[in-house]
Amino acid sequence: MRFIGLDLAWSARNPTGGTVIEGGAGGGRLLDTALLSDDASVLAFVEAHAGEGPAIVAIDAPLTVPNVTGRRLAEAEVGAVFGRFQASAHPTNRTRLADAAGVVRGEALTQGLEARGFVHDPRIPAGKPVRRVVEVYPHPATVALFGLSRTLKYKNKGQAREVMDAAWISLHPHLAALEHADPPLTGLDAHLSVNPAALRGRALKNHEDRTDAILCAYIALYAHRWGLERSEVLGTLEGGYIFTPTLPERWNASRAVEVSP
Repeated sequence: MRFIGLDLAWSARNPTGGTVIEGGAGGGRLLDTALLSDDASVLAFVEAHAGEGPAIVAIDAPLTVPNVTGRRLAEAEVGAVFGRFQASAHPTNRTRLADAAGVVRGEALTQGLEARGFVHDPRIPAGKPVRRVVEVYPHPATVALFGLSRTLKYKNKGQAREVMDAAWISLHPHLAALEHADPPLTGLDAHLSVNPAALRGRALKNHEDRTDAILCAYIALYAHRWGLERSEVLGTLEGGYIFTPTLPERWNASRAVEVSP
């Protein structure tokens, strides 16, 4: 199978990180990372790597946003489960996300993937060859996967550069350790050879986008390995959800969204 991660920019004016992992429930190998632009380039990237075969596309962006204001139930539930780790989610609504034509990019991209045979459904059966698209969120995933006490502040959100550099120093070894995880991920050497402390401006943001895309692709691989045994769907498909690996204390107690026939 192919596992494709997309750190989707909310606007096509900004780069989108893309990653492809090849493998199965026994583990995967990183094949490619890329920086993409508009929806056509994102769909072309998926088509080039997934073809018509089994694949999971994991997208870090809202894929279903029915509410005009406020937040989705997904954000509320992420905060309830992961807030103590500083892994809450920003409120998502159409006022924030929709363009002048009223289009939410994640929704439009999902429709494009559905037209190519992908099913938008986060209820992923463990070990089965499927063709799915799911919404994911790397921050709570890193807490669950790496056993963090709080999220790593590697993104440029106004904090001191020293804070970011320290976060990268912690994150890269965690990514390298995925080689010994379940499922294992190999092929990260080239990506991890980059020293984020030496990067500035756009170069640092590009490394961040590729890194988040790798995390998204690994979440897809993890979903294929474990299904909902060690993962969780927060929210609802109709109202907006987030799929994430979950905390060990919540294994085997994950709640799947209700999907209308």
